[in-house]
Amino acid sequence: MQLGSRSAFSTLGGLVLGRTAPRRQLSASAYQNIQTEVRDAVGLLSIHRPAALNALNEETTGEIVAALQEFDRDRTIGAIVLTGSDRAFAAGADIKEMANRNFAQVQRRNLGAFMDHIAAVRTPLIAAVRGYALGGGCELAMACDIAYAAEDAQFGQPEVQIGTIPGWGGTQRLLRAIGKARAMDMILTGRRISAAEAERWGLVAAVYPSEQLLPQTLETAAKIAALSQPVVQMAKAAVNAAQSLGLADGVRYERALFQATFALQDQKEGMNAFVDKREAEWTNG
Repeated sequence: MQLGSRSAFSTLGGLVLGRTAPRRQLSASAYQNIQTEVRDAVGLLSIHRPAALNALNEETTGEIVAALQEFDRDRTIGAIVLTGSDRAFAAGADIKEMANRNFAQVQRRNLGAFMDHIAAVRTPLIAAVRGYALGGGCELAMACDIAYAAEDAQFGQPEVQIGTIPGWGGTQRLLRAIGKARAMDMILTGRRISAAEAERWGLVAAVYPSEQLLPQTLETAAKIAALSQPVVQMAKAAVNAAQSLGLADGVRYERALFQATFALQDQKEGMNAFVDKREAEWTNG
C-alpha cells in the first residue's frame, strides 16, 4: 500500500472480509506519516511512523486531521477506522519535537488543538489499538467514538513522569471514560494498564486476539456504514452531547434530534421496512 494512496473495493454494501477486489485511486494527497484506503464504505487510516513507534509530531497530527476530514466529506464512506502498527497505535507525542519549546511557542501554536478537529468529524470513528497507546496515543484513542484493543495493547498517561500533564484531552476524557479515582490513579502515577484492565474499566469496548483486531473492527465499521448516515450521525451527536450537557439539557437535545429524524426519508423507509418484515434500503436522505 503506497503512502498517501486510498485504495477501494466497491463503495456500496457491507464489508466482505478476505475478498479480493479491484482498487481505485481516490486522492492524490501525498501523506508522509499515514496510510489511507477505502474498503467498501469504510475509510481506513493507519499511522505509519515505524521508526518512532508512531509518535505524534505536528506533521502527523496534521495529516490525520486532513485525512479524517477528507473521509468525512466523502458521502460514500459511512464509518472510519483509525489504527497504528503491530507495535504501537501511537507511543505518545513526539517529545523530541516539543522538548525545548517555551510557553510562548506552544501557546502560539495552540498545541493540541488538532483534537478539536477530530471531535468535529461527523462520521463514526473507531480506534483499533495494538501495542502502545500512551500519552497522546491514549488521548487519540479516547477521541474516537469507539475503541477496540488487541490483547497486547497498553494504555497510559505518563506525562507527569516527563514534567508535564496530559494536554490533548486526557484529563477530561479519561475521567469521563473510567471515573475520577481510576483516572487520578493513571494520571498522577503515570502507570500503564493492560487491554484487559482497559476493558474492565470501560476505556475500550472489547478486546480481541491481535490477529483478529482489525478484521473485527472493520466488520463493526461496515455494519455502521451500512445504516442511514444521517441517522447514525444524529445518534453520535446525541451521545457526545451527554459529555457537555446536563441531564435535562441532554434529554431535550436528544428529543429534538429524535423528532428531526421524522423529516428524513430514511425514517419512513426504516419503519416501513420493519412493518413489512423486509430489509431497509437506505438513501441517506
